[in-house]
Amino acid sequence: MELPTRAVHVFNEPFPTGSWPLSVPLVQSSAFAFDSAAELADAMAGPDGRYVYSRRGNPTVRALEQTLAGLEGGAGAIAFASGMGAVSGVLLALLRPGDRVVAQRCLYGGTHSVLADLAERYGIEVVRISGDDPAELEAAAVHPATRLLVLETIANPTGQVPDLPGLLAVARAAGITSLVDNSLASPVLCRPLGLGADIVVHSTTKYLSGHSDVLGGAAVFADDELRHRVWPRTVELGACADPFAAWLTLRGIPTLPLRMREHCANAVSLAAALSGRAEVRGDVTAVHYPWLAGHPSRENARKALSGGGGLLSFELAGGREAGRAFVERVRVAKLALSLGGVETLVTHPASTSHRELDGAALAAAGIGAGLVRMSVGIEDVDDLWSDVEQALG
Repeated sequence: MELPTRAVHVFNEPFPTGSWPLSVPLVQSSAFAFDSAAELADAMAGPDGRYVYSRRGNPTVRALEQTLAGLEGGAGAIAFASGMGAVSGVLLALLRPGDRVVAQRCLYGGTHSVLADLAERYGIEVVRISGDDPAELEAAAVHPATRLLVLETIANPTGQVPDLPGLLAVARAAGITSLVDNSLASPVLCRPLGLGADIVVHSTTKYLSGHSDVLGGAAVFADDELRHRVWPRTVELGACADPFAAWLTLRGIPTLPLRMREHCANAVSLAAALSGRAEVRGDVTAVHYPWLAGHPSRENARKALSGGGGLLSFELAGGREAGRAFVERVRVAKLALSLGGVETLVTHPASTSHRELDGAALAAAGIGAGLVRMSVGIEDVDDLWSDVEQALG
């Protein structure tokens, strides 16, 4: 079945009577009772046995995991309490002191932070690459300690799209495990496992749930053995998904393809309008959206994505002061840190999500002092453009 059909018909288990609930039931129980100690002991053997304790597994959470594995084309998935829980859980499970990580230079600020923390506390070396040239990874892969490649399908907040097919092919040939954050593209626009990735992570808080009412994350695995390696660390860390959050995410997934279509249509329209303003007025100095003609990532985006996504960013001529003033002046859009919901949100990355980076690191990641990030919602696009124009004015 095509993805829109699979998104509607999420994974569900029949009741003992043999009937099927149309909505996945919310099982809010923290523990499950057994008739014998032997049965309880057997149930604790692994991630796919009978339910024992909801930190180890829960029917509603498993429904979300099976649904996400199906949407991404994976062998299995693990749901986490947040997107950073997924990133941190996978990194801590797979890396050891002295290992080497190759990471895309422009990444979400939280991922930057956890990589910096691992480098400082555990002696894990982090090598940065642009993501545009597979030869960079070939050079880094020569080092025998290189264990992991970290990429984002659409980089937050610059919209850069790396050469996913090229980089993932090099990683696979070199025996390097690859992790791709697909939060900004969602399985609607890209399925990295099909391009050769080993692990896909999501902040399910974003487009998958889509309504700004959930905190969650997930990791989807191409190989089930890899999932079994990561799962015990998840249990030990306690970064497990909450059943109610899983249930809300499942409630949002059926409309994901429809929402992504509107996010993309509105974003490309606003990006084009901002580009036109940049040519005429000069208060906007650059527009970052990978589906625009002339964008540095356009060729990579066309190879890996079916749309440009709902995130765009643009640079203002007045620098930090102008960026902060703009996000305070919008009226339809709201100033908030998150993204991927049905409403349009704006933020100033240099003073919020990427505030821990110094000027040189910001410049290396392509984040200017006047950069504004806009998560474009599904409102009427003319209302959104009017709001942008009045805020710029």
